[in-house]
Amino acid sequence: MEQVSSTGRPVQITVTEGYDLKGFKGDASVTFIRAEFNQVVLGDSAKITVSPEGTAKYNFTCSFEFNPEGGGITLDDLAHKPVFLTVTEVLPKEKKQKEEKTMVLGQAVVDLLPLLEGESSFETLVPLHPVPGSPIEPFRSGVKKDYPIFFKNGTLKLGGEREPVPRPKKWPIANILAPGANNIPDSFIVGGPYEEEEGELNRPEDREFRNQAECMKKRITWDLESRCYLDPPAVVSFQKRIADCRFWPVEITRVPLVAVPKGKSAKFEKTDDEGQFSFHGVAYVNMVPLLYPGVKKIRGAFHVYPYLDSTVYEKTKCLFSLFRDTGHSLIQNNKVGGINSPVSKPVVSKNLKEDKTVKEKDMEGKPKPGDVQVPSIKSQSSDTPLEIEPSLSNNPEGQQYVEAGTYIVLEIELDKALVPKRMPEELARRVKEMIPPRPPLTRRTGGAQKAVSDYHMQIKNISRAILNEYHNMFGKQVIKTGNDIDSETLEEQKCQLNYELNCSGKYFAFKEQLKHAVVKIVREKYLKTTSFESQEELQKFISELYVFLVDQMHVALNQSMPDDVQGTPPTIYTSSEQLRLFAFEAEVNENYEMATVYYEERLVREPQNLEHWLDYGAFCLLTEDNIKAQECFRKALSLNQNNIQSLLLCGVLAVLMEHYEQAEVFFEDATCLEPTNVVAWTLLGLYYEIQNNDIRMEMAFHEASKQLQARVLQAQVTKQKSTGTVEYAEEGGKAESSLGPWGITSGSSTAALKVEAPTGLGAPLSILDEFLDESSQLQSDSHEPILSVQSQDPAASQKASNIFIKETASKKEALKSQESSTYLHSTPYSVSQTPTTIFMETIRFLMKVNAVQYVHRVLAHELLCPHGGPSCEYYLVLAQTHLLKKDFAKAEEYLQQAAQMDYLNPNVWGVKGHLYFLSGNHVEAKACYERTISFVVDASEMHFIFLRLGQIYLEEKEYEKAKKTYLQACKRSPSCLTWLGLGIACYRLEELTEAEDALSEANALNNYNAEVWAYLALVCLKAGRQLEAEQAYKYTMKLTLKDENLLAELHMVQETVGFGNPSF
Repeated sequence: MEQVSSTGRPVQITVTEGYDLKGFKGDASVTFIRAEFNQVVLGDSAKITVSPEGTAKYNFTCSFEFNPEGGGITLDDLAHKPVFLTVTEVLPKEKKQKEEKTMVLGQAVVDLLPLLEGESSFETLVPLHPVPGSPIEPFRSGVKKDYPIFFKNGTLKLGGEREPVPRPKKWPIANILAPGANNIPDSFIVGGPYEEEEGELNRPEDREFRNQAECMKKRITWDLESRCYLDPPAVVSFQKRIADCRFWPVEITRVPLVAVPKGKSAKFEKTDDEGQFSFHGVAYVNMVPLLYPGVKKIRGAFHVYPYLDSTVYEKTKCLFSLFRDTGHSLIQNNKVGGINSPVSKPVVSKNLKEDKTVKEKDMEGKPKPGDVQVPSIKSQSSDTPLEIEPSLSNNPEGQQYVEAGTYIVLEIELDKALVPKRMPEELARRVKEMIPPRPPLTRRTGGAQKAVSDYHMQIKNISRAILNEYHNMFGKQVIKTGNDIDSETLEEQKCQLNYELNCSGKYFAFKEQLKHAVVKIVREKYLKTTSFESQEELQKFISELYVFLVDQMHVALNQSMPDDVQGTPPTIYTSSEQLRLFAFEAEVNENYEMATVYYEERLVREPQNLEHWLDYGAFCLLTEDNIKAQECFRKALSLNQNNIQSLLLCGVLAVLMEHYEQAEVFFEDATCLEPTNVVAWTLLGLYYEIQNNDIRMEMAFHEASKQLQARVLQAQVTKQKSTGTVEYAEEGGKAESSLGPWGITSGSSTAALKVEAPTGLGAPLSILDEFLDESSQLQSDSHEPILSVQSQDPAASQKASNIFIKETASKKEALKSQESSTYLHSTPYSVSQTPTTIFMETIRFLMKVNAVQYVHRVLAHELLCPHGGPSCEYYLVLAQTHLLKKDFAKAEEYLQQAAQMDYLNPNVWGVKGHLYFLSGNHVEAKACYERTISFVVDASEMHFIFLRLGQIYLEEKEYEKAKKTYLQACKRSPSCLTWLGLGIACYRLEELTEAEDALSEANALNNYNAEVWAYLALVCLKAGRQLEAEQAYKYTMKLTLKDENLLAELHMVQETVGFGNPSF
């Protein structure tokens, strides 16, 4: 549009093209445009024929004169009066019709306000608003309509040959003369492993059936691809439709070919359309995966079920069959192959490939010449409230699909994902923003140890200088007198030496030489870099520093004169794993203060070890100090931002503290860094459940189940290589067990798993054999046909796999620290725990890190999981959570249920023993502990079982049994408490030498235990060593012994022997 400055100031309006036009008489209609302004017709365009694509090139120009001075068009008119462009269709003349008949299609409105805003010309694209009854109304009214997509003329293939892969996809267009022109360039069907498909029949036991169906049996193939466009409004509608109804119907039926009568006057015979359809079936395609972040394709095999109106409506919300309105046209046009679909925007851009595969019984009675199998794929279900046709209460032909196991393979692919997925780089960036990575520490050349060694070096240098000075002054005198120098002479020589050093200035030089080394000790050893707050604090520090410097001076001088050095006792270094064990002991005994000391000592020793931070954070979770736990987990994450456990625990804490946006980032980053982590996907799904995002929750749980299945298969391969030969009856399509939704469970098919183990294997393998025998017996009792289970419920068709056999190899314990580590992190009994689910995997992880607040949510899912539910481990976890709360009644109730489900589980009896021990019933606790240690397979908490059973033996004065029990504990995982128990048992048995050795070991591991000092004092009193007895008693009182009975016994023995207490 252009305004030209002249005398009349004309305003020119040019209409170039029209789009998406449609007339009353079809696509090839004749239209023209009439322009109006200020109730004046500016002109009509030429009559233009609309192309089949709906476009028309008008190139029509008109104008009006802007003349405010002459009473014509004013600025006010330009401001509030638009230009109307009316599109009119010219209808063809009928017989005896003199004038052309026209029909208005719609109007467009052009606003001239830009001319008043300073524009001299502008271009615009304006919508054409349809008039009532206009044929373009459905396209412009915003109402979306569903259009079916038909694939016709499938090719019947005989059995004996598999379809080649890759093979080209074909155009869904009829009447292509050249055979090669059917193929779509650079577009191929590549297939893929069954296990990676999204549909049904993707379990290992379905492999043989599909191999036979797709190779040996008769089948129908199309290999067609239909491409459709989805505009932005339709994308929103498409997403909403999937969210409202996840299953979309794909109908399939057989339609006869209609013979074309010869002659012009021949007519088609009228037939009953309903009777022309046969073998009417439907497959239910779960479209929800397209709403998963980043998912662009669905590919899989889907069972075909008989079409029943009630079932279809229940699952897909479709009110009527697709063939109700289109069946007649299918019959009349079934000679024409390809796709029959109007131009539709609400249909998603996708690739479709489908194979209808049937067994022989489905093809009994070969189809008559001219018959063809016609499937239809309905891309969107209809919500239009139309009259429902009578439901088919009986569909015997469709029932043959179920009996034959018929399925259809199709693929739906989007060019872009409906829900974009955050990239790993973005997630990593957001994690860095929340928790900046800790820069690596600069390598220090100093340190406390180097400062002390420098001090030793200076002491040695100064001592040599002083000896040289002494030799220069008194060397001749010493030679004459030899070593016979009295004390008076030595004192006189000392005074003369001091005088000489002070007068010569050497004393000051020695002080300056030593000053730098002392300053380094103050800074590196005592970390004093600021001024003192008071004089008292300064004096106290100087006194402490003086004692230390004198002691170190003696150490350096003794190193210079080794003949006079007395042997120093060797220092006993406790490893990090031993400290972890000591902290765990204090944690279980609810001595949280001592546990904190051990955890913090580990951090001081190795502040860059993220495992130490994770352990301390788990301890803080147990004490419900969530803020400190969050600090620990974030510290660990700052040390290594690719550590999965740190990310997961940061996410758990974020959920507990209701920082949901951060939790999502942590969990998503964990799944990106380790896509095979079952716990990461499960925790992400639990997060989406909290956010009420059911679709993403299902996606995360599905992915977790998929990864668990892959791990199961890998474990079977490893088992086959390491312990024996595992044979799978793949030819028969049978397997031992299957992985259902979110879990591993026994299947319903006949067992075909054979384990050949080498001779000489221990108890774990025998237990495994018993388990396999029991599983085989259960499966043989519940044997059912593979496909009959899924007769009417496609939602029940889930992924499956062979059973997961967790292998635990016994390892030799070479070091004591390794023994304690094995105790802390292994669960030996897990070999005999049959089914596992993604939720039980997550529960084990959460229980290990003391995230009890999160466990109950996962337990609820485990209870509702189709292949989970109440199990021995489920009740055991419930009992442990109530035991932490001191709810002994509930814990006992759940333990009884766990024992009923698995009476031979050592963990059940171990936890029952802890329950009775904590509740004060030591008689029952003793019985449970003795039963636990009698099992061939160890429980997961043998350390505390030995400790508490030994304590009960000591209370009941069964000292021999106590000694044996504590010896086993010392051998497995030595600690102060195990050696103390052994020392007490030996002392009561009057084995004083063994008691002293054991108590010395306990004292070396923890010299802050008052009870250890008390028994050491008793041993020294019995042995008659007064000085050592008094020293041990002094530390007993200094550390405040809390056992009054032991203290009274100690006083009584002191009175009996007559020494040991310096106070009397």
